Amino acid sequence: MKKNGADIFVASLLKEKVDTIFGFPGGAVLDIYDSIFECKIKHILVRHEQGAVHMADGYARATGKPGVVLVTSGPGATNAVTGLATAYMDSIPMVCFTGQVPTALIGNDAFQEADIVGITRPCTKHNYLVKDVKDLTKIIKEAFHIATTGRPGPVLIDLPKDILKAETEFIYPDEADISSYQPTYKGHRGQVKKAVDLILSSKKPVVYAGGGVLLSGAATELTKFSRKLGLPTTNTLMGLGGFPGTDPLFLGMLGMHGTYAANMAVTNTDCLIAIGSRFDDRVTGKIDEFAPYAKIIHIDIDPTSISKNVDVDIPIVGDVKHVLKEILAKLPDAKAIKTYKKQTAEWRDTVNEWAEKHKLGYREPKNGMLNPQYVIERLYEHTKGDAIIATEVGQNQMWAAQFFKYAKPRTFLSSGGLGTMGYGLPAAIGAQVAFPNKTVINIAGDGSIQMNIQEMATAVQYGLPVKIAILNNRFLGMVRQWQELFYDKRYSHTCMGAQPDFVKLAEAYGAVGYRAKTKEEVEEVITASLKIKDRPVIMDFTVNPMEGVYPMVPAGQPINKMLLV
Repeated sequence: MKKNGADIFVASLLKEKVDTIFGFPGGAVLDIYDSIFECKIKHILVRHEQGAVHMADGYARATGKPGVVLVTSGPGATNAVTGLATAYMDSIPMVCFTGQVPTALIGNDAFQEADIVGITRPCTKHNYLVKDVKDLTKIIKEAFHIATTGRPGPVLIDLPKDILKAETEFIYPDEADISSYQPTYKGHRGQVKKAVDLILSSKKPVVYAGGGVLLSGAATELTKFSRKLGLPTTNTLMGLGGFPGTDPLFLGMLGMHGTYAANMAVTNTDCLIAIGSRFDDRVTGKIDEFAPYAKIIHIDIDPTSISKNVDVDIPIVGDVKHVLKEILAKLPDAKAIKTYKKQTAEWRDTVNEWAEKHKLGYREPKNGMLNPQYVIERLYEHTKGDAIIATEVGQNQMWAAQFFKYAKPRTFLSSGGLGTMGYGLPAAIGAQVAFPNKTVINIAGDGSIQMNIQEMATAVQYGLPVKIAILNNRFLGMVRQWQELFYDKRYSHTCMGAQPDFVKLAEAYGAVGYRAKTKEEVEEVITASLKIKDRPVIMDFTVNPMEGVYPMVPAGQPINKMLLV
């Protein structure tokens, strides 16, 4: 039985068990929108295409399933580029469908035409222009396979309007057959054996775990591995939640705004076990002084990431979950492990002393204003850590990483690699769509929240009870902090002189708005907000405008040269 391209699109998504699409209609994709009118796939109508991609991103991070986006041609497609680049940098599985002008008009500067395949080639894992309706099912199957296997990432499919009208038989392939794309999942036996031997010979081991742990679904294996050998463990920003933030072995986050204990442990370790991490510049600081005494083991599914930034001694190409299982299987008996723990006991004591002496903290402001860190601590206490936290980018992001303890994987959603302001609200909406009964909080700054504030309307339309905690300091806070420290307090264009009344703004959208200026009001606002289950809430916290994020490693310095509170 023949179907047109639009109906094939819908049928293919059903075969892939897609339950949600985030999108915005337009002329080039009207045939698809007609086909999904009575489809059981949920469609979330956004207010801007960038919001759609960030929602799909948040949905993917929270669930582990690929996010799906549908936008029209030209500006609809180009508006999606920032979201695609955000997902690409953080290896988030996603399939983005864009409308395109009819095949015969491509290259003629037709109305709402853009070469989105060319534009997105640098910021997608792969992309396609469909030229024949007979290829559509094969391309969709390949796209979902590529997006979700190996090192995940966004894949784009460009759909010319005539392809959506053309007809062919619907035959959906059982598998994607891509001979040139065969990711390695199992670790090399010899390399795994070398890694185990190196670990067991070390006296000062540290585990440095990144977002690959979450993408692989390896949080259980990582926790078992670290606990079994008593290994101090630090996470990157993207890795938060991959190891319980409440565990005694957890050192906190590593890097530019990492904890003193984590940065000092990595600087002094003799065996650094890098798991699903890519040695990002925000983690390493000055590279030639990063882990200077360490032999380095690096486990990653992407062979191009290994020794890309930092030379390693034992590379293991493979899926983190598979490799950790292989390492656990090769560990010695309980007696030998007990001996090993005695061998590394002095090191754990040293690391614990660093952690105790330099705990994360903050000074009470002399002006009596709220500390933003206090607000996050109270959010943690009120939710008992049982929440999905999304963030914008800047100081709010770092405080959320430092002062909320992430005990479970896929509960921290943040733009790490690209650092995209405006990410948090739509990402939180995507997570709330996936988990309607969970508490989802977007921790935001007053500058970044305005970059995609229009998605409040999306949250209201679908009755999504996302909580938005705005740490309102009336500055572009992180840039202001750099200007304070390194530019002689010349606050060039970082003061947000004119701000909306966020409480009234919430009400204008049909949401709920609260404001807090004192500690007592913080308690009242959080308590009231968490009770609301049918619409979004903005919590506008007026905080100390001059508060900074510490520890902080100045640009170009080694990570043990920290500015402390």
